[in-house]
Amino acid sequence: MNQKDSSTESSVTKGFEAPHLGLAGRTARFFIESPLSPLLFIAMLMMGLLGLILTPRQEDPQISVPMIDIMVQYEGASAAEVANLAMGPLERIMFEITGVKHVYSASERGRGMVTVQFEVGEEMGPSLVKVNDKLASNLDIVPPGVSQPLVKPKSIDDVPVVTLTLWSKDLDENGVPDVDDGLLRKLAHDMVQSIKEIPETGHTFVVGGRAEQVKVEVFPERLSGYGISLDQVANTIQTANSEHQAGGVERSGSRLNVVSGSFLHTPEDISGLVVGTYNNIPVYVHDVAIVSQGPEDASQLVAYYSSNNGNSEMNISGVPAVTVAIAKKEGTNGVTVANNIIKRVEALKGVSIPTNVEVSVTRNYGKTADDKVNSLIFKLFMATGFVFFLVLFAFRAFRPAAVVVLVIPVVLLMTIFGAWLMGYTVDRVSLFALIFSIGILVDDAIVVVENIYRRWLEAGKTDTATAVDAVREVGNPTILATFTVIGALLPMGFVSGMMGPYMEPIPALGSVAMAISLFAAFVFTPWLAISKWLRPSLNYLERAEKREHAESEKLEGFYRKILTPLIESKSKQRLFRLGMWVAFMVACSLFYFNLVAVKMLPLDNKPEFSVVLDLPEGSALPLTANMAHLMAEKIRKMPEVTAVQVYAGTAKPFDFNGMVRHYYLRKEPWQAELQVQLLDKDERDRSSHDIAVQARQDLLPITQGTGAKFAIVEMPPGPPVLQSVVAEVHGPDAETRKQVAADLTEIFSSAESLRDVDNYLLQPYDYWRFKVDNEKASRKGISVDVINRNLSMALGGTMLGDVKQHAGHEPVNIAIQVPLAERSQITRLGDLPIHSKNGKILSLRELGEFQLVPEEDIIYHKDLRSVEYVTADVGGDLAAPVYGMFQVQDALRELDYVTPDGVRIGQDAGTINWFGAPESDQKSAIEWTGEWTVTFETFRDMGAAFGVALVLIYILVVWEFGNFRIPALIMAPIPLTLLGIIPAHMLFYQMGWGGEFTATSMIGWIALAGIIVRNSILLVDFSIHEVQSGTPVTEAVILACKTRTRPIMITALALVAGSSVIFFDPIFQGMAISLASGVMVSTILTLIVIPLGCIKASKSLIEVAAAGMPEGETIALTNEPPRHGGGGGSSSSPASMPVLLMLWGKLVAFIIFVFYAIRGIWLLLSQFLPKKKTAADHTEVNMTDDSSTPTPVTGSNG
Repeated sequence: MNQKDSSTESSVTKGFEAPHLGLAGRTARFFIESPLSPLLFIAMLMMGLLGLILTPRQEDPQISVPMIDIMVQYEGASAAEVANLAMGPLERIMFEITGVKHVYSASERGRGMVTVQFEVGEEMGPSLVKVNDKLASNLDIVPPGVSQPLVKPKSIDDVPVVTLTLWSKDLDENGVPDVDDGLLRKLAHDMVQSIKEIPETGHTFVVGGRAEQVKVEVFPERLSGYGISLDQVANTIQTANSEHQAGGVERSGSRLNVVSGSFLHTPEDISGLVVGTYNNIPVYVHDVAIVSQGPEDASQLVAYYSSNNGNSEMNISGVPAVTVAIAKKEGTNGVTVANNIIKRVEALKGVSIPTNVEVSVTRNYGKTADDKVNSLIFKLFMATGFVFFLVLFAFRAFRPAAVVVLVIPVVLLMTIFGAWLMGYTVDRVSLFALIFSIGILVDDAIVVVENIYRRWLEAGKTDTATAVDAVREVGNPTILATFTVIGALLPMGFVSGMMGPYMEPIPALGSVAMAISLFAAFVFTPWLAISKWLRPSLNYLERAEKREHAESEKLEGFYRKILTPLIESKSKQRLFRLGMWVAFMVACSLFYFNLVAVKMLPLDNKPEFSVVLDLPEGSALPLTANMAHLMAEKIRKMPEVTAVQVYAGTAKPFDFNGMVRHYYLRKEPWQAELQVQLLDKDERDRSSHDIAVQARQDLLPITQGTGAKFAIVEMPPGPPVLQSVVAEVHGPDAETRKQVAADLTEIFSSAESLRDVDNYLLQPYDYWRFKVDNEKASRKGISVDVINRNLSMALGGTMLGDVKQHAGHEPVNIAIQVPLAERSQITRLGDLPIHSKNGKILSLRELGEFQLVPEEDIIYHKDLRSVEYVTADVGGDLAAPVYGMFQVQDALRELDYVTPDGVRIGQDAGTINWFGAPESDQKSAIEWTGEWTVTFETFRDMGAAFGVALVLIYILVVWEFGNFRIPALIMAPIPLTLLGIIPAHMLFYQMGWGGEFTATSMIGWIALAGIIVRNSILLVDFSIHEVQSGTPVTEAVILACKTRTRPIMITALALVAGSSVIFFDPIFQGMAISLASGVMVSTILTLIVIPLGCIKASKSLIEVAAAGMPEGETIALTNEPPRHGGGGGSSSSPASMPVLLMLWGKLVAFIIFVFYAIRGIWLLLSQFLPKKKTAADHTEVNMTDDSSTPTPVTGSNG
């Protein structure tokens, strides 16, 4: 017994003191029996749990895209004057700011707006400082008459995470609600005050309802009868509503302040004011006007509709409503903020919120984020379970499977801790990164455990020394394989545009997970495997040895049967290579024949969508509200709908999509939006996209023949853009651009894949202009300013201050106006009396006349150039922008379309630009933007990242093997992944399960480049070790396949298992398909291609093996049987090769290496270099970035 112990101890010591353990062996030797190992294990778990608690939760990653609106007023100026004198200087100075990507402007009569879009990743604070500094230092160039610029920043943190809609649930017998919208607005402001007490809440605002107001409705005929003007009434009220701190006096040792005057508090106070005298009798305000307090006149409408399909307890149809929108502060947890808001509102019910007022939660991004996160965490556990059962099946024992599974939570939790340190959030992208990582982070542990058990089987004992040496044996290839995966992932972090930060968590957290998994594989895996709870018994080893021997014999026979004909026959080798090439070309041709659709990202299954409605410009609010009502009634009958809100004449609380598209500016009376809430996706069969498609079909009959246009707007799955398909029209003059835009709109409508076609052209409509007779007015002593002021007061455009009522959170303004019945007939305002300087009273009609004048078009600029916009959404079988764009171009060629300036768009060079704006505006041309720009930028940068990844992998493998040919052999299976990826996408696509090749598909393909190289490294490394022991090359590669097939197949199946849980996720399905199909096909082919390549490159393999031998030792290869395939088994050493041939081979390999290295470095650096605009057509690539952000719209459908 003592002798046996002594022998074991000697073996352990010998293994521990071996000088060639390497980094992996030394790490395993230190931790395998160290008391620090369990402490470190528990500490890492605790750190991970801390990160999980502290990391904020939200649905999508936070994307910093500073967008700053600068608004100016230029009273009396035409749209052209606003564009040239006000917008032009602003655009130029904003374009000078560093970090600005695009500058947009919209100019209309009397006002304009410039939108400054900064590069993605710029911070709002510094960007806002730059804009304000630029404005302050250039105020001297602002023309006279232009107002002080109003700067309004907008960022992702301004998007409300919760919206609460208040409506009255008690109706009288006539259907009139007990609580009107005026009182609802008061309640909403009271509720805002309470909600703002929650520290994490950000920007909060109220939409809808009529504000409380004191109306002074003046009758023109009474004014004329008493000889009093509106100016006198307004001046009387303003001067009476004043209080002043006059000073102070001292009396009896006390200091007393003196206050003079008094504010107005009630309508009666205003009614009792004296405005003048008539026949020496005082004339009071109530003699010429009716003064009342109540809600202001309706200029907007918000209505609430419940479902009419059994989803709601009450059948509510269009009751007045008010919505409160609450955003969260930057960096706070959206789930916590939303829950705190809803708890506060529940506490207010029955206290400050009456029982007859219902508060409906019409948006809760906290809940959707929490549901998404919880769903993905469940899928995380599912993936872990799949991996456990896979390893259990492979080893046919619980203990090795438990070793692998115990490592997973440590790696995942520490990755979340790393996400917290790096400032990421727990969102669907970061969780998908973890799910994606499960399939690859267990690779290291599986390889280490498998090799430990294999070596224990060979040794017949479960000793520590063998375990350490087993870790040493696979250490270097495991380290190299891990870093190749990291090298494949990291370049994706440099993708530009909005998709860069959106997808950034995948390469960042994937790389962190891989690094931690490598650490865990060398530290915790040997410690767990050797522990007394998980160390296998000798009986298990004996049974496993018999099973392993039988399986090895079968595998060896299989490989000899497959490989021997390919090795010995050149014709079969050529036939095999030809088959591979044909399969590769056939797979790639599936894109050309549209058997696989290419798209940026597929649509997600969201709990809401909206309808954007535009009536003909100039339509009144009642017409808009009626049309929206008909739409809401139709939609609420759909079985999946739970509620609908109508916003007419005002914008709904904007989302990220609305922020980018500037929907918050939609406040014209002919504009409306419908917000539709759906059942939870688990409670309905159809996706939100299918429901939206049906809604489009159901609503079309309502708008036909009315001139109204509507668009179904779904929440985009990724970064939002102006619209899926956008054509920016350039041309020599405004009339040409407008005509081309109008013609393109018709052509867009004929395209099979395009829906909701629209443009930014205004339909002709008129406005009233009072034309002053300047000569007569001057002779009468009346200025134009006096006329303008009196007319503005008559039409309700003037506030005279407010009454002080010591209640409410909104001021009660005093509005002076003519009664609605009077001002709705514009000619009756001709009786309005105007006071001249000499005291005479003249009627308005004596000083001019009302004229009906056509409204001017809005002038749009992008980056200082005039443009028009034609937009469309996509639909049908090929619901990707590029297919609709091709259809439009085909239609242009078929029609032989010629622009007013004689240009054949689509046929003349430079008339259709895919990658940037045309060189000049001297001739008509269009530029494709919208989702296409994001798609192009993303796939361009991912292609560059793929190139950089290949270079990094090549460098890493060259560094490990010290040879230029072997790394090329190891990387050979990378293209083979497409043989699985593309057909798998086709299968899913043709079966109607999604399957579009998306940006996430590309991510999966790039990641596979590093993953599949791992398998090649394991095969080549084992082959080299066998060659070093004297085994012929042919025999060595067969032994490598026999020995390494199990860990290679386990890791491949682990990746499939991890990916399987997201096969039917709308967004990341493409990545799952790429990973699962690509790894399976390429793994199978790798086990054939790599052995053949090793035999073909046997001399290089022998060189690498010889270089790795200890000093003074040589390789003693036994003679191999002669082969007809050429290549391996030669016993010749590198020294026997002709020196010149060796030098020539080294030189060529070095040149190839330098070429790829320089190319990779250039691709990496090009992401940071500014991109210059060059001429571009459909055959020339212009790398200029384009807009994913809309032109600001102040008076169109936006």
